[in-house]
Amino acid sequence: MNGPIDKSLRERAARVIPGGMYGHQSAASLPANYPQFFARAEGPWLWDVDGNRYLDFMCAYGPQLFGYAHPGIDAAYANQMRTGDAMTGPTALMVELAEAFTSMISHATWAMFCKNGSDATTIALMAARAQTKRNAIVRATGAYHGAQPWSNPRPAGTSPGDRAGQHFCTYNDVASLEEAVKAAGDDLAAIFVSPFRHDTFQDQSLPTREFAQRCRELADKTGALLIVDDVRGGFRVSRDCSWSIVGVEPDISCWGKTIANGHPISAVLGSDRARPGASSIFTTGSYWFAAAAMAASLATLELIRETDYLERLNAMGDTLRAGFDERAKAHGFSIRQTGPSPMPQILFDDDPDYRVGYGWCSEMLKRGVYTHPWHNMFLSAAMGDAEIAFALKAAGESFEALRASVASLEPHRMFAGRT
Repeated sequence: MNGPIDKSLRERAARVIPGGMYGHQSAASLPANYPQFFARAEGPWLWDVDGNRYLDFMCAYGPQLFGYAHPGIDAAYANQMRTGDAMTGPTALMVELAEAFTSMISHATWAMFCKNGSDATTIALMAARAQTKRNAIVRATGAYHGAQPWSNPRPAGTSPGDRAGQHFCTYNDVASLEEAVKAAGDDLAAIFVSPFRHDTFQDQSLPTREFAQRCRELADKTGALLIVDDVRGGFRVSRDCSWSIVGVEPDISCWGKTIANGHPISAVLGSDRARPGASSIFTTGSYWFAAAAMAASLATLELIRETDYLERLNAMGDTLRAGFDERAKAHGFSIRQTGPSPMPQILFDDDPDYRVGYGWCSEMLKRGVYTHPWHNMFLSAAMGDAEIAFALKAAGESFEALRASVASLEPHRMFAGRT
């Protein structure tokens, strides 16, 4: 909750941080009672600086696959820190990690490592352009591929030239895909896709087999590369690249978030078709070869291979979805729950300015559950039956409280004047 310590930190931050906070960490887009600053986290739980505990359905916006402070993963990280982390060159762990990824991901024969999802998607784009000697890309309108100038969702600080050569289609719309590819013509370097439609403020959509296959066919026909940006969906949809669920392999895939359970590392994985382009580009970073996050990633991949985490996430997600729906209907609300079960998006019908969604999330926070009014959420393998029951109890109480106050709700300032 917005306690005195949080408020004090916000005041101090406003003096020394542009805007007080930036990017997806800004609490300005969340309900007014949401905290900005946190103190600690363990398992599926998160504590703010004023000592309030929350069951966290954002999982640090995705990285926490096995829960905060996982003992095995964090031990691997800490042990490597004692040996060496960012050194003059990489350790053998870099080779071991590349071998692990290429043994797990069907299309991959090589791997490159970096730190953020934006790093990975930009490397993939550079590799495709180097490979094809072309510039244009096709991607879906509204899709998020990172915060670099070429993909940044907001225009401030970027130029039209940063987005030159980009052609847009509608996700899962084959006709619009074909039109965008036609518009790109002989300059098409890559078709860039999300593993499923996970745009903010929108219902999520899993990829249709027809759309995915047509992406593959058009890439092959034109000589372009097919890139799947799996930064958000990786290892939450499949133990392979997420498009394995529709039987399509990309030339390059981009990974991050879950691959080291929150430790800072991301990856670009590719096929032999894309190897020459990847070999020819210059890309690097001072911390990209650091060993501790690679050790954490190896420990995480072992859990991905050897545990039933994915099956449990799907089962818990199905239970949660059914329970939310039942409780919403019981109190007269109609909600839409879309996307993969472990990555739920919850939006309310007849809520054009999101005041009802914001109101429900605010009530959930009061009851110790951290949800999000317009971004997809994430389940953690650290959750179990007790946590799902806790969330459903809070949901029932929140729908009840919301019904009593819905007539007095006002839109968040982001939506003032929207109808």
